Amino acid sequence: MNLLPIRLSIQGMTCPSCVKHIKEALDSVEGVIKTEVYYENALAYITTRDDVNVAELILAINALGYIATELKDMTIRGNTNQKEDYSLKQQVAIIGSGSGAFACAIKAAEGGAKVTLIESSDVIGGCCVNVGCVPSKILIRAAQLAQQQRSNPFAGLENHTPALSRALLSEQQTARVEELRTAKYQNILDNNPALSLIKGFARFNDANTLIISNLDGSEQILHADKILIATGSTPTIPQIDGLAGTPYWTSTEALFAKALPHHLIVIGSSVIALEIAQAYRRLGSEVTVLARHSLLYAEDPLLGEKLTECFQKEGINVLNHTQATSVSYHGEQFTLETNAGTVIGDQLLISTGRNANTSQLNLAAIGIKTNEGGEVIVNEWMETNISGIYAAGDCSNMPQFVYVAAAAGSRAGVNMTGGNATLDLTTMPAVIFTDPQVATVGLTEFQAKAQGIDTDSRVLGMENVPRALANFETDGFIKLVVEKKTGRIIGAQILAHEGGEIIQSAALAIRNRMTVTELADQLFPYLTMVEGLKLCAQTFNKDVKELSCCAG
Repeated sequence: MNLLPIRLSIQGMTCPSCVKHIKEALDSVEGVIKTEVYYENALAYITTRDDVNVAELILAINALGYIATELKDMTIRGNTNQKEDYSLKQQVAIIGSGSGAFACAIKAAEGGAKVTLIESSDVIGGCCVNVGCVPSKILIRAAQLAQQQRSNPFAGLENHTPALSRALLSEQQTARVEELRTAKYQNILDNNPALSLIKGFARFNDANTLIISNLDGSEQILHADKILIATGSTPTIPQIDGLAGTPYWTSTEALFAKALPHHLIVIGSSVIALEIAQAYRRLGSEVTVLARHSLLYAEDPLLGEKLTECFQKEGINVLNHTQATSVSYHGEQFTLETNAGTVIGDQLLISTGRNANTSQLNLAAIGIKTNEGGEVIVNEWMETNISGIYAAGDCSNMPQFVYVAAAAGSRAGVNMTGGNATLDLTTMPAVIFTDPQVATVGLTEFQAKAQGIDTDSRVLGMENVPRALANFETDGFIKLVVEKKTGRIIGAQILAHEGGEIIQSAALAIRNRMTVTELADQLFPYLTMVEGLKLCAQTFNKDVKELSCCAG
């Protein structure tokens, strides 16, 4: 017995419940093996024995009051000579429309799949382009330029108070966000015929079926061969007495605010909290940071220690080992009672991490495993414990970086369509866009020792880097961690102006299993900040203070 794929166009469906009636009618025809009916594109995909007459299928549908027509091919937009039978395509559903989602969609489409993205918010694109990386870097760069006008290290350049309009900056941020969202997301959706979008909230019915609550209140069912969970994350709000109901900011409000607060209080001590705290100080606000432990508590302790010194030099009040026990808001003032005393300001930013958006997906009903934070647990192929269901981005148990989300989504798309792609995070570089920047890759000494690796390390102050001296920006350091037995580089921690431009060279050195001697023997251009890596590598065997400029 041979199987025959048939595709029918169905006119007259008025609501998603029509799908059920049509499917029942088709399944009742003798010889039908499998039926999939899609309300959103008015199509039915049927697999039958080769002795089934298509006319019988059409009559079964027409008897219900619909009009069915067989589609024997589909013209691919932009290429009238190429024909493709979508009834034979694998159906991929993606919950979300951010970087991980689109990376998966593009790869799955390249692999021959028909892809449906489901997005519950008003806009597509996810966190990075809309309320994360893009607007934050605009804010940080503007703040840096304002600070350079206010205070520069060069004799003969007069400092002055910058003329600054937060409202105009906010408008510019919004315009660039919209521009990039259109270019990198909407245009891809519009120009790839294998991709379609449904606006609504998706939840699992079974491992191959999603129930979508449309924005108009109706529901529809979507069947798929493979499914990607890429629902991202939202800010975590701590349980502090009195906080609920006050007009506190999350990072979203802070990034697009149209006015500067006189005194911004920040609860948080990691990436987003510190980037925004310094930006607002440089734009002109007083800033107080409440750190539950210390700045960058999860990183090498030297990073947090030295960054705290840099913040304090700029007038940022850092309160380490400080927690708020209550928050109140009266007369446009926030009052925080803490173990370090009372803190008062006119705006409060809550930036204590982000949690996975998975609670409404009905994951437990089909047995998808998550960790305590609700993050979907995936293996090295980005697949969950349920075959055919994948996850990528902030909703998974992977590092919360957009480039990790995109890499994971891309590999999931490859694997959904027959590939075997994995993602190695052992040399994942990370950058915090404070000034000086924090940049890391590989293992810290503590992490290495926890793995039983005997280490050696060196710390090079930036005052030993000629380019830093020429820039009159010598805050920070470069630290290299090596496996003591072999001299192989296994980690780098950097605090330096433009440190983010240095870290990728360290990542490549670790990836290629270089020793510090091999790194020290490389040619680095002079004067560059990245030359600091070479100098730090040299300190394992010599005193760089005794070397002349460019000494190899």
